[in-house]
Amino acid sequence: MKFSSSLLVAASVATLATAAGSTSKPKNYIFFLPDGYGPASETFARDFANYKSNNTNMLPVDELAIGYVRTFATDTLVTDSAAAATAYACGKKTYNGAIGVDDNYKPLGTILEAAKLDGFMTGLVVTSRITHASPAGFATHTYFRDLESDIADQLVGYTHPLGRVVDVMMGGGRCFFLPQSDEESCREDDVDLWSIAHDKYNWTMTTEREKFDELDNGLAEDIPLPFAFIPNLDHMMYEVDRESSLEPSLTEMAITTLNLFDRLTKDSDKGFFLFIEASRIDHAGHAHDPIGHVHDILEYNRAMQAIVQWINDGHSDTALLSGADHECGGLTMGVPDYAWYPEVLDVARNTAGIYAQQFETFNETANATETDKMKYLKEQIFEAYGIKNATKEEIEGYFTADSAEIYLGEVLSARAGINWSTLGHTAVDITLFGHGINTHNMIGSWENGEVGQFMANQLGLNVANVTKILQANESFVQAIGPDAEGKKLIKRYRLQHDHEHLHEGAFHKH
Repeated sequence: MKFSSSLLVAASVATLATAAGSTSKPKNYIFFLPDGYGPASETFARDFANYKSNNTNMLPVDELAIGYVRTFATDTLVTDSAAAATAYACGKKTYNGAIGVDDNYKPLGTILEAAKLDGFMTGLVVTSRITHASPAGFATHTYFRDLESDIADQLVGYTHPLGRVVDVMMGGGRCFFLPQSDEESCREDDVDLWSIAHDKYNWTMTTEREKFDELDNGLAEDIPLPFAFIPNLDHMMYEVDRESSLEPSLTEMAITTLNLFDRLTKDSDKGFFLFIEASRIDHAGHAHDPIGHVHDILEYNRAMQAIVQWINDGHSDTALLSGADHECGGLTMGVPDYAWYPEVLDVARNTAGIYAQQFETFNETANATETDKMKYLKEQIFEAYGIKNATKEEIEGYFTADSAEIYLGEVLSARAGINWSTLGHTAVDITLFGHGINTHNMIGSWENGEVGQFMANQLGLNVANVTKILQANESFVQAIGPDAEGKKLIKRYRLQHDHEHLHEGAFHKH
């Protein structure tokens, strides 16, 4: 089944046109995507925060809610991150798995690329791999999201037909920049992209927290651009697991980049476009881990609050929109007795994955009896994670679970009176948040592609012209399209989403 990207309400189109024609326009735009953040997740985090503070306050983002976003992709009513990011970035819907391409695998210009070509500064700041679906959708093009080596090549300008289109990158995923001869590499070729980025495209490539700190909150003199801070081989850590000596918070990375861009565009009539993603809200939803989920949501709220304050403190020429790509996990609270218990979540100091890894290390290194293992699992894992009074059956179930991480999350969730209905995404509309010039014109319900169109119009960008340039490059169009095996890959991906989510422990994509 294919769903049309032209099913737009006439009133919405009229409102969009009116908003685009406003005489006062922002110089800068921030789009902040909290991946996998549905309406239930907002309530979930608010209740937990109010339990902690013994209050009934709203979350910072509650005061910024202006509308809803409809999220379906062209091949399914339940989108993945790739199709959703492409819709936001390009203003057009596409199929699940697509990165910056349409249903015919033709490249679509993005708002970030249009901004760069028009003289704006551009940035990607995320807590996932920088090559992951959401950031990739704003700056690269390929028929399938898992081709992260190709995405990395384009991000630094190595194979992108427009050259380098990003000025600042912050996130994980360093393994896709290393040649296969490096034992830490994820690539299947000998391309040393880390060195190529530095030597050929003048990137400052760094992995060290100290180098990030030298940016001095974005206020340091002579910051070398383009700048890439990629400390981890894989994703950045969940906020609750984060070691501050190794990784800055999302809030720190966002404000540092904003200050940097503000200084460098101060005397220009062109500003900046910055994409930010609170990526790991989604990952915790897939893992059914309420600890990772709630703490990354709270960090998203801290970052949003800091950005709003930044705009209010002398940066009124900047606008902010924020909306998720989709809901994740089908979270509900109040199962089964008209109550849920946030205090149950106030014991764990790490995510379920950390505790599962801790037990795996113990199991591999300790010369322990089965009784010792059961005792360690009960006291050092279950109880430390917040699962009190674990039954023998619950502890034994850990050893037969398809995923220890998911198992722990679901047992803790049951204690708290919350439930997850799926390992994947749902079709629930997500909330749109906004602050700054003309964002009030986005009050209402919108397609995700319309949100992208609105931002591009506000900055006066011609995304369609970028599409024409890209599609005129025949060798690039051919390079990013699927061959016979690639089309099979897309088909298998669709089948996984259509069927495997129905089975416990199924494979799932973030």
